[in-house]
Amino acid sequence: MAFSSSSSSLSVLLTTTFLLITLSHAYDILTLVNNCPFTVWPAIQPNAGHPVLERGGFALNSLTHHSFPAPTQHWSGRIWARTGCTYANNRFTCATGDCGGRIECNGAGGKPPATLAQFSLHHGHNAALSSYGVSLVDGYNVGMTITPHEGRGVCPVVGCRADLLASCPEPLKLKSHAGHVVGCKSACEAFNTDEFCCRNHYNSPQTCRASHYSQFFKHSCPATFTYAHDSPSLMHDCSSPRELKVIFCH
Repeated sequence: MAFSSSSSSLSVLLTTTFLLITLSHAYDILTLVNNCPFTVWPAIQPNAGHPVLERGGFALNSLTHHSFPAPTQHWSGRIWARTGCTYANNRFTCATGDCGGRIECNGAGGKPPATLAQFSLHHGHNAALSSYGVSLVDGYNVGMTITPHEGRGVCPVVGCRADLLASCPEPLKLKSHAGHVVGCKSACEAFNTDEFCCRNHYNSPQTCRASHYSQFFKHSCPATFTYAHDSPSLMHDCSSPRELKVIFCH
């Protein structure tokens, strides 16, 4: 099951209202850091026409990191953490973010709810524009930040540090078989209405509006996207960061 239709709407924002960075040369390194007290299985999904990075997924033990070269050409896509993953009876499954029962997602999307790091990385010598940001449009499963290093200009850390599992509204809670809250769904995932999903009549900036559920996410994590046509106010101009870090449970 791929991410909900709200993710498609969000992808459009990457080229319009997303947080802009000016680059004068290619990124050098992407690093994924697991600060969680448990293993996560990062997943990487490119947008259509872009290559799969690191086979699309792997295990990342607690308090470890994994670095790899950034693409040398324009690349866009998303990164998320899969949690509660187990391998039993020749089946690999995850409580959140599962990409069809595969350890290496190899381009497949994941099942919400999951906190998303969104990227559109351009390269060039004449002020090529790229973007990064954290989205809760498809819900939340772990805290996440994106941290640029050694960039010039205004290079803020963006994301969501709050533990939303503890405060998630009851209708949005995703619980494990043992009854533990493992994710906080979006209103779209929970109720599947055109209004909450910004579909059909509601699929425009004029008709797609914040709900009291998206406001729950926004109150805790104001610099994130919380519904399909959301526009966080935090802007920045960061030139040529040597490294971009995605930090889980930051």
